[in-house]
Amino acid sequence: MDSTPAAYRVVGERRYRETSGLFWEDFEPGDIFEHRPGRTVLDTDNVYFTLLTMNVQPVHFDAAYAARTEWGRLLVDSCFTLALLTGMSVRTVSAKVVANLGWDKVRASHPVFAGDTLYAESTVLAKRPSNSRPTQGIVTVRTRGVNQDGAEVMSFERTMLVYRRGHLPAEGESGPGAY
Repeated sequence: MDSTPAAYRVVGERRYRETSGLFWEDFEPGDIFEHRPGRTVLDTDNVYFTLLTMNVQPVHFDAAYAARTEWGRLLVDSCFTLALLTGMSVRTVSAKVVANLGWDKVRASHPVFAGDTLYAESTVLAKRPSNSRPTQGIVTVRTRGVNQDGAEVMSFERTMLVYRRGHLPAEGESGPGAY
């Protein structure tokens, strides 16, 4: 029986390297992965993201304007929410990704405000071997984000090209940059 702790691989005597992500073979349609920890959205996150992306919609960074809208306060940029939920899923579903192939069916279903804590989960929808890359496969997941009250704030499908087991770059190496 292998005594290596889960989520680690042996790189030397009594030395383990933390690993993350699933290989293509590890995905099974219907599996659901809850991504933790959650993340509380801050005013600063929203303002920085809005300014970095040159989004000039004042509901995201002008509190006086936002106070006069139906929201009554600053609304978190939905592109930030998409990026955050995608990022929350990386440790499991895309840490071994070759490339993101696309986001589909993105739905912003509930407003997000500074102070909300978001949680994400991904359901494996499909997987297939790549027709042109025998060392990789294609995986599609549906990720949904919920806030601290359980309200779904966003959902989307993401398709990724993922390494197959034994084909991750530097997989057999044990140096500082190896995985």
